[in-house]
Amino acid sequence: MLDHSQTIELIIRAQTGDEVAKDTLLSHNSPLIKSIIRRWRNKGVEYDDLYQLGCMGFLKAIKNFDPEFGVRFSTYAVPMIAGEVKRFLRDDGCIKVSRALKVMSNKINRFIEEYKKENCSDPSLDEIAKRFGIDAQEVVFTMDSSRRPISIYEKSEDGGDKSQSLIEKLSYSDKNEDILDKIILKEMIDKLPEREKKIIVLRFFRDKTQSEIAEILGVSQVQISRLEAKILEKLKEKLA
Repeated sequence: MLDHSQTIELIIRAQTGDEVAKDTLLSHNSPLIKSIIRRWRNKGVEYDDLYQLGCMGFLKAIKNFDPEFGVRFSTYAVPMIAGEVKRFLRDDGCIKVSRALKVMSNKINRFIEEYKKENCSDPSLDEIAKRFGIDAQEVVFTMDSSRRPISIYEKSEDGGDKSQSLIEKLSYSDKNEDILDKIILKEMIDKLPEREKKIIVLRFFRDKTQSEIAEILGVSQVQISRLEAKILEKLKEKLA
């Protein structure tokens, strides 16, 4: 993997039209793209097409990235890659939204805007359903069908300071964690032998003590302690 300074240098070159820099960034970040797109395998889209979509999202991330965002490039690229795949699945792929549903969604949105202007408040779900003669559940489905994926760099609309993007409202530690490391770590845990994976999941994702895990697995606490240390060392070496 490229280090942070190398990545920034290549991004700057790529943004000025350097195709070699783009190819280098794509090549070195191919594992990241593949890790993200594999969640949509077996969704009716060929893997090669998914990969191309991921690359398109990655290239958009290169084009729009600004070091002033204050996040690592991989952190910025992940939602861009995922968003490109989601948009395809929603608009062109296997998740189809009918024209009638889109028309109804637009009508509902217009009604909500007009209602807010007249009453200075949002209409209730029942009021929307009554206005259009449909069930409340159908209102929810219709409105959700037109909702686009949310970028963590968009301005928040949920109260508070609306000038802040969603990522700015995340905790400091969330903003500075490298999402790529999380993805790689998850992959490594998935590849562990079943017993070792169970120990890690119970210990760090289910908040079980070593004694509780020992009881579950029918071994001593000392054995769990040794195994845990061995597994963590193995993961640490692979992440290094």
